[in-house]
Amino acid sequence: MEMRSAEFKKRSVFALHDGALQQAMGMLREGFVAKRTQQATELPEFEQLREEAKNLKNHILDHLDHYLERYEAAVTAAGGQVHWARDAAEAREIILGICRRVNARTVTKGKSMVSEEIGLNEALIDNGMEVVETDLGEYIIQLADEPPSHIIAPAVHKTKDQVSDLFETAHGGPRKTTVPDLVNEARHVLREKYFKADVGITGGNYLIAETGSSVIVTNEGNGDLTQILARVHIVTSGIERVVPRLEDVTLFLRLLARSATGQETESYTTLATGPRRPEDLDGPDEYHVVLVDNGRSKMLGGRFREMLRCIRCGACMNHCPVYGSIGGHAYGWVYPGPMGSVLTPLIKGLDNTYDLPNACTLNGRCASVCPVKIPLPDLLRELRHLQHQQRITPARQRHALKLWRLAATRPGLYHFGERIAARVLAFAGRRKGHLSTLPLAGAWTHDRDLPTPTGPTFLEQWRKQRGQA
Repeated sequence: MEMRSAEFKKRSVFALHDGALQQAMGMLREGFVAKRTQQATELPEFEQLREEAKNLKNHILDHLDHYLERYEAAVTAAGGQVHWARDAAEAREIILGICRRVNARTVTKGKSMVSEEIGLNEALIDNGMEVVETDLGEYIIQLADEPPSHIIAPAVHKTKDQVSDLFETAHGGPRKTTVPDLVNEARHVLREKYFKADVGITGGNYLIAETGSSVIVTNEGNGDLTQILARVHIVTSGIERVVPRLEDVTLFLRLLARSATGQETESYTTLATGPRRPEDLDGPDEYHVVLVDNGRSKMLGGRFREMLRCIRCGACMNHCPVYGSIGGHAYGWVYPGPMGSVLTPLIKGLDNTYDLPNACTLNGRCASVCPVKIPLPDLLRELRHLQHQQRITPARQRHALKLWRLAATRPGLYHFGERIAARVLAFAGRRKGHLSTLPLAGAWTHDRDLPTPTGPTFLEQWRKQRGQA
């Protein structure tokens, strides 16, 4: 996937004026957010589970090498093979090598954000393979030739009418207009692809060190068919997704669906352990796991370590007012919203992603709903600090911050300037009671008016009330 994060401002403006997108995002805000609140309220131990999940993730990260080695040993004992990929290019080559060796022509895929991260689809297609996304949302955006706009609901930016148009163009026949009819049409088209596939590729929500199993959670069952019916099953996953025991998965499952879509649980939770054994009725002949680093080890040893706790639920973007206004495509890469505004600069570099950390309002909603309590606003502030240190921040902004620091660290000077500013603004807006334009803040006043101060500053009123004037 081509990275276009440098176009964030232009793409955001376009998104704000896209009527269909705004309609779709309105449905997102009304759906996932309300359902998550209800689920959290109905589960008394929800906050305790969040704390336990945070602590368990921290423990895993403290001993990540140990659990990864245990996982590899367990996969090998079960007849599978683990491949280690340092970056996206190496991950693509490993998967292409497997596909070429088995002479793969058709590849089915369950939803996998890591496969998006490494640009897998493009590589497979360029090498002459037919790639079929089997998750309904992923299938829709594949027909539209678009990247996902949400990590759990890839086609959330599409309205029902737009999906109807896509299916009519791709499949022919009478145009379907109801959700059940559209779903059944997709099932009918995809069913033959499962039996035709040579290789099935899925993600891995969790990798169990104790048993060597990979776990996927879906609401459609497409992941099960993808990994069972193909001759070869390949799991793509980040190295941070390992957990110590099977029992530990249950903790994260109690949080994942509630945080993601507001469901009590997912429709399907599926474990895969190695290739088909002689007594098995179905399953793949080969089982491979591609563990992707791609900058994660660097995060593990640095100040952004907490980001590796992420379980990819999407709660942060569901509750983010910025994401809720512009959708996911404006962010320009695989991971949108607050979590993407941290991950994308860390994986792709600060230079080409300048606007992402700076687009956040730092309202804190993302941190308040994160099931593993990642302090996303703190990490975004840290990225801004790094940009300033590396002089990526525009010179004009750096100079403005120096002036701000000069005043903010001198209370007397700050409050004097505050009193002067309040009186100047009150005088400028004395006739209308508001300001329609303001020097150095034209972008802010372009869509709103600034109410003028009506009296002394808060501190002056406070001191007067306390008898300290």
